[in-house]
Amino acid sequence: MNNFKFSTIEYVRPDFEQYKTEFQKLTEQVKNAKSYEEIQTVLKQSDELSVSISDMTTIAYIRNTLDTTNEFYEKEVEFNDEKGAEAAASSTAFYKAILNCNFTKEITEEYGKEYLISIKRQVDQFKEELIPYRQKEAKLKQKYQKLMATAKIPFDGQTLNLYGVQKYFENPDRSVRKDAFKAYSDFYHSNEEEMEEIFAELVKIRNEMGKALGYENFIPLGYIQQQRSDYGVKEVASFREQVRKEIVPLCEKLYEAQAKRIGVDKIKVYDEKFIYPDGNAQPIGDDDYLVKEAQKMYHDLSPETGEFIDFMIDHELMDLKNKPNKASTGYMTAIASYKAPFVFSCFNHTIFDMQVLTHELGHAFAGYESMRNQKTPQYYMGGTDIAEIHSMSMEQFSYPYAEQFFGKDADKFRFAHLQEAMTFVPFGVAVDEFQHIVYEHPELTPKERTMEWHKLEKKYMPWRKYEDDEFMERGGYWYHKLHIFLYPFYYINYTLTTMGAMEFKKRYMESPEEAWQDYLNLCKAGSSKSYLELLKVANLSVPFEEGSVARAISTAKEILLREIEEMN
Repeated sequence: MNNFKFSTIEYVRPDFEQYKTEFQKLTEQVKNAKSYEEIQTVLKQSDELSVSISDMTTIAYIRNTLDTTNEFYEKEVEFNDEKGAEAAASSTAFYKAILNCNFTKEITEEYGKEYLISIKRQVDQFKEELIPYRQKEAKLKQKYQKLMATAKIPFDGQTLNLYGVQKYFENPDRSVRKDAFKAYSDFYHSNEEEMEEIFAELVKIRNEMGKALGYENFIPLGYIQQQRSDYGVKEVASFREQVRKEIVPLCEKLYEAQAKRIGVDKIKVYDEKFIYPDGNAQPIGDDDYLVKEAQKMYHDLSPETGEFIDFMIDHELMDLKNKPNKASTGYMTAIASYKAPFVFSCFNHTIFDMQVLTHELGHAFAGYESMRNQKTPQYYMGGTDIAEIHSMSMEQFSYPYAEQFFGKDADKFRFAHLQEAMTFVPFGVAVDEFQHIVYEHPELTPKERTMEWHKLEKKYMPWRKYEDDEFMERGGYWYHKLHIFLYPFYYINYTLTTMGAMEFKKRYMESPEEAWQDYLNLCKAGSSKSYLELLKVANLSVPFEEGSVARAISTAKEILLREIEEMN
């Protein structure tokens, strides 16, 4: 497998019938096991069986997102979603047998307590009657993703996709920015009815799944799906309130200073991305140049990251260029049998490209390390709440290398990136609260849901001003956030882990070697521990505790306010 390239990996349709048969055999072996050695053998076989299926479904997914109009992989993803939902019954029966076997003590001693906890999460979120719901949910998600990927937005004499038009949000000409945002908004407005229908069905289906498991609605199931075992709704609500008190006022100051800097009375939504009157920082080279500079950066950063980036490039494990019909997203996933991360995104020649080369590659580096340090695929991918620390911290570690990517505008990049790290957080918690509202109140009509988003903007983004855009003014902005459709209750992870990234930033400035070692230890740990336990591994604070947000952002706040004072 050392000589593979992603483009040459053969895709073979998974044999789900064999998968079910093999898991049924393994289940009987667990029930009849007389020694822990037998259980060890079965666990290894179950890992190999799961990986053989997940690798093929992952390859099909990647290739579908690379070109959402490719009918072959579109059909394969549909097939895998449908059959995978059915096959979950067999793997769940196996996990139940493991939880009830006579050797759970030995399993915990070998793998740690998180192993059985993670298995129980999988058992707790499955019932046979959920299969048709899962299948329909998958089809609706794919429908939304294809709608986004095939967007054709006429602007500036071109036909652009969603990433392409966003580049104009940073144009020095305010009228261009305004027109670009309106073109972006018009795409969503013109597809509002279809998106309303998709999301209404998703809310209904997900709430039905929650009820089938004995919950009042989808929210507890959503938290289980996000692998949360040591905090819940109450703690997240407490964190959102800290953000409202500590970060929202800071963001208002940042946007007031920005308005003064770029020479406007009030920041409008189409001004938010335009940071400097003489233009934002832009990469000084093309896509290939940026990847080469990233390779140099990672070699300088540490031996581990140098080895990692060479692996990614040598095996063609990144697809970053913007192309027609490519899914409108960015992600990292993994092909476990090759111990290979894969990174997907769409460059648009803004500072976003640098974020891809650090954020998504931060995820990939963590996957690369955990796949080489954890003995079971159960632990390869960090839990969804801890994983964003890997990515957002890598963004911060890259600051000393900004000159390689932005030349004389490196300081512009650093300030704009740090400001966006802060101004993003209120939006992120609004996305989370919005999801709690819509699943708690399924009786809301589509237009009423949109009005709830409008209210949340007033609460968390009071600076947000629209102009001549009825759709956005009444709350249409939420439609552009694909996580709401595809990955429910994921989005709060970005905001929680911004706190961890800001802590790492402060510590990296004070003691880079110590901070890096803690970060490396965190990456190697994968998901072998719970969220709160992994925070201890990295020597990071718990973001739910009173005052934790203020402490986490103190250094970033000081830097930003000092920079603003110097600019003025």
